[in-house]
Amino acid sequence: MIINDPLAVLMGEWSSQLNIYTIFLRIGISMLFSAFLGTERSSKRHSAGLRTFIIVSLAGTVAMLTDTFLMAQTDINLPLLSAAVVIGGAMISGNSVLYSSKSQIKGLTTSAALWACGILGITAGAGMYTVTLISFVAIICGLSLFPTIEHGLKDRFNHFEMHLELKNKNNLQDFVTTVRKLGMVIDDIESNPAYLNSGLSVYTVSVRITGKELKKYKKHKEIIEALSTLEYVYHIEEMD
Repeated sequence: MIINDPLAVLMGEWSSQLNIYTIFLRIGISMLFSAFLGTERSSKRHSAGLRTFIIVSLAGTVAMLTDTFLMAQTDINLPLLSAAVVIGGAMISGNSVLYSSKSQIKGLTTSAALWACGILGITAGAGMYTVTLISFVAIICGLSLFPTIEHGLKDRFNHFEMHLELKNKNNLQDFVTTVRKLGMVIDDIESNPAYLNSGLSVYTVSVRITGKELKKYKKHKEIIEALSTLEYVYHIEEMD
């Protein structure tokens, strides 16, 4: 089955061939789109930024260009270098995932975006201009627009986790009593050993909202703000 790329058809037959002009075009598209993705991540203070995204995307593009040339000139029928880039990108993005002292996983979205950026580079190198453009728009929407929707949905969930720092371990029972009075059930409390010598008692608390008033009117942020006013609470925040 032969599928003509609409953008390639629009630009002309030359854009579907492997020549010096399409090499520059595909590398340019790869750099442009990956730069947008890297800038979006950098603007939110994530570790993998502009240069990382460009390099990962360029690796995919160059690998795909090389595979295309080798498959045209030799008996090789599989894009071996591109497959290696996908695996390498997965390893790099996996190393960008961190576990904070608050028992939270950090960098998961950036890791996934980095891996997707490598595949985006491969589609650009293959001359799949329409797929590259649509995929880029989808990824940038996922990174920039969907978080607002995600936070809105999370605020409607009855279950959420809190990072809790108490001034004294003896205050834990007081906190549990207060939470229950507000209309919540504690499903789990886990002590955080990372703060063992800090003088604070630190916990990860999983709660479930059961009170009708809380379910109907209160958002997680408002509940957290109310609990933060307790005199024995040093710090509290919702975990992602």
